[in-house]
Amino acid sequence: MSTTAITQNIASLMGELATPAGQADPYPIYRRMHALGEAVDMPDGTVVVTGYRASSSVIRDNRLRKSPGAVLTAAGYPDWERRPSLSMLFGSMLMLNAPQHTRLRRLVSRSFTAQRVARMREAITRLADELCEPLSGTIEFVDSVAFPFPVTVIGELLGIPAADRPMFQPLVREWTSVLEILNPLAVDSADGAAVQIRSYLHELVRERRARPDDDLISALVAVEDDEHQLDEEELVTMAALILAAGFETTTGLLANGFLTLLGAPHQADRLRREPALAKPAIEELLRYDAPVQILYGRTATEDMIVGDLPVAAGRRLINLLGAANRDPRQFSEPDELRLDRDEGPGLSFGGGIHHCLGAALARLEAQVMLPALLDRFPRAALVGEPVRRSGLMIRGYTSLRIALDG
Repeated sequence: MSTTAITQNIASLMGELATPAGQADPYPIYRRMHALGEAVDMPDGTVVVTGYRASSSVIRDNRLRKSPGAVLTAAGYPDWERRPSLSMLFGSMLMLNAPQHTRLRRLVSRSFTAQRVARMREAITRLADELCEPLSGTIEFVDSVAFPFPVTVIGELLGIPAADRPMFQPLVREWTSVLEILNPLAVDSADGAAVQIRSYLHELVRERRARPDDDLISALVAVEDDEHQLDEEELVTMAALILAAGFETTTGLLANGFLTLLGAPHQADRLRREPALAKPAIEELLRYDAPVQILYGRTATEDMIVGDLPVAAGRRLINLLGAANRDPRQFSEPDELRLDRDEGPGLSFGGGIHHCLGAALARLEAQVMLPALLDRFPRAALVGEPVRRSGLMIRGYTSLRIALDG
């Protein structure tokens, strides 16, 4: 196939991804993309990365830098730092490069440690049992399990009172919508949500400064560094980012994972029989239907090779993690679910300096909740058609009705 034909094909396939059908099931489109190469040019010069090896390299390559200011200015927001939703998200650690990213990551990593997450296993198991205990009949899985469980866990972690936690689902979803939609109406709405989140967290931070507790915000308030510590605005932005990442993507992981298991009863039965399979099973579910499908906004700072494609300095890249996780060059029969698969890690949590800070917590929540659901409700079955959330980046459901007794 000629270079021109490849370029035209990838543009067409990216257009298909943006349709409702493409968002509902992108995997047939990814299969067609794999035939074009690990990395290919779009007509506008953007590089689309779909191969596992190329994607794995891209997410770890510090020569690729994020440039949110340039992207937002090009989208019509040169004043983005004065827009609450844009400044709180695109000015966060999620979008920063070294050395600013390095400083913030180092400071938060002192408190948000693997040991802190491991200590939460008993509490997370208790919370899962408490949530599952009253469930019966036909439930709306997202509202009854996939959202309240991670929001309770992240609320416990951050120290957000239980009565306040439910308000954050619509607020965070409205705020983070600007990752995919940047029209004026969407940004205005996201600004309102961001102001509410910021105001709440400012009050909580001030309260923890006065009366520390055994939670992550108190620990972040207490962080000291030889040269710097988190100022209040940085701390609020960090807490908002952890809050959003802590339940938005985990909600997707739980909903995607449970529905996948219901559709693969032999694999689900095996997970019931083999508790030790929980860890590899969650890795496979993450690979099979990742809650984060696309990473935008990285730009080459020098000439480089991505896959077999020469990429000139200044070129922007789009990394299709969902495609990389189904790359047949890495995974045998990639469209088949195998809970004991051992062919290399999926890329669902990113990598390098931007590897998801809450990956260990999300994994632990899924390792506890999904086997608990299978054990308690062995006859659970889908009722009606699930409703996918719109958008390309975050993959999940807005409605998933489950009959727990079959």
